[in-house]
Amino acid sequence: MSGVATEAGVAGLDWPGLLRVGLGPPAKGGLGLSPAEFWALTPAELALMLGVSPDTGAMTRDRLAALAARFPDRKPDDRKPEDLRPAGGGAPRQL
Repeated sequence: MSGVATEAGVAGLDWPGLLRVGLGPPAKGGLGLSPAEFWALTPAELALMLGVSPDTGAMTRDRLAALAARFPDRKPDDRKPEDLRPAGGGAPRQL
Protein backbone atom coordinates (compact mmCIF):
# COMPACT_ATOMS: atom_id res chain seq x y z
CA MET A 1 0.00 0.00 0.00
CA SER A 2 2.91 2.30 -0.53
CA GLY A 3 3.55 4.63 -3.40
CA VAL A 4 6.18 6.98 -4.66
CA ALA A 5 5.74 10.63 -3.74
CA THR A 6 5.64 12.98 -6.71
CA GLU A 7 4.78 16.65 -7.16
CA ALA A 8 1.22 15.62 -8.05
CA GLY A 9 0.82 13.39 -4.99
CA VAL A 10 1.39 9.69 -4.47
CA ALA A 11 1.87 7.70 -7.64
CA GLY A 12 1.37 3.97 -7.80
CA LEU A 13 -1.84 3.84 -5.75
CA ASP A 14 -4.94 2.68 -7.57
CA TRP A 15 -7.32 5.18 -5.97
CA PRO A 16 -10.35 4.17 -8.07
CA GLY A 17 -9.70 0.52 -7.21
CA LEU A 18 -9.25 1.27 -3.51
CA LEU A 19 -12.49 3.25 -3.48
CA ARG A 20 -14.35 0.47 -5.32
CA VAL A 21 -13.16 -2.20 -2.91
CA GLY A 22 -13.66 -0.02 0.16
CA LEU A 23 -17.04 1.50 -0.68
CA GLY A 24 -18.39 -1.21 -2.97
CA PRO A 25 -21.07 -3.64 -1.86
CA PRO A 26 -19.90 -6.94 -0.34
CA ALA A 27 -21.93 -8.81 -2.98
CA LYS A 28 -19.50 -7.43 -5.58
CA GLY A 29 -16.34 -7.99 -3.55
CA GLY A 30 -16.30 -4.65 -1.73
CA LEU A 31 -16.08 -3.98 1.97
CA GLY A 32 -19.33 -1.99 2.06
CA LEU A 33 -17.85 0.85 4.10
CA SER A 34 -19.40 4.30 4.27
CA PRO A 35 -17.20 7.12 2.92
CA ALA A 36 -16.59 8.33 6.50
CA GLU A 37 -15.54 4.83 7.60
CA PHE A 38 -13.27 4.41 4.56
CA TRP A 39 -11.45 7.74 5.00
CA ALA A 40 -11.09 7.20 8.77
CA LEU A 41 -9.07 4.01 8.20
CA THR A 42 -5.31 4.03 8.51
CA PRO A 43 -3.37 2.36 5.67
CA ALA A 44 -2.54 -0.49 8.07
CA GLU A 45 -6.22 -1.03 8.92
CA LEU A 46 -7.22 -1.02 5.25
CA ALA A 47 -4.43 -3.46 4.43
CA LEU A 48 -5.61 -5.76 7.22
CA MET A 49 -9.21 -5.63 5.98
CA LEU A 50 -8.05 -6.39 2.43
CA GLY A 51 -5.82 -9.25 3.56
CA VAL A 52 -2.62 -7.54 2.44
CA SER A 53 0.43 -8.56 4.47
CA PRO A 54 2.65 -5.67 5.54
CA ASP A 55 6.37 -5.89 4.86
CA THR A 56 7.66 -6.95 8.25
CA GLY A 57 11.13 -7.94 7.10
CA ALA A 58 14.15 -6.81 9.04
CA MET A 59 16.40 -4.08 7.70
CA THR A 60 18.96 -5.78 5.48
CA ARG A 61 22.21 -4.39 4.12
CA ASP A 62 20.62 -4.13 0.67
CA ARG A 63 17.61 -2.18 2.01
CA LEU A 64 19.91 0.11 3.99
CA ALA A 65 22.07 0.71 0.90
CA ALA A 66 18.96 1.52 -1.15
CA LEU A 67 17.79 4.02 1.50
CA ALA A 68 21.25 5.59 1.68
CA ALA A 69 21.29 5.98 -2.10
CA ARG A 70 17.79 7.46 -2.11
CA PHE A 71 18.43 9.85 0.81
CA PRO A 72 22.17 10.64 0.78
CA ASP A 73 23.78 12.56 3.62
CA ARG A 74 25.30 15.88 2.66
CA LYS A 75 29.00 16.32 3.31
CA PRO A 76 29.97 19.14 5.71
CA ASP A 77 31.64 21.04 2.86
CA ASP A 78 28.37 20.84 0.86
CA ARG A 79 26.64 23.13 3.37
CA LYS A 80 25.55 26.55 2.23
CA PRO A 81 26.03 29.67 4.38
CA GLU A 82 22.28 29.84 5.07
CA ASP A 83 22.47 26.30 6.51
CA LEU A 84 24.97 27.55 9.09
CA ARG A 85 22.93 30.46 10.47
CA PRO A 86 21.92 30.16 14.12
CA ALA A 87 18.21 29.55 14.73
CA GLY A 88 17.69 33.16 15.89
CA GLY A 89 19.44 34.66 12.86
CA GLY A 90 22.78 36.41 12.89
CA ALA A 91 26.03 35.72 11.09
CA PRO A 92 26.84 32.24 9.78
CA ARG A 93 28.96 30.04 12.01
CA GLN A 94 32.50 29.29 10.89
CA LEU A 95 33.23 25.79 9.55
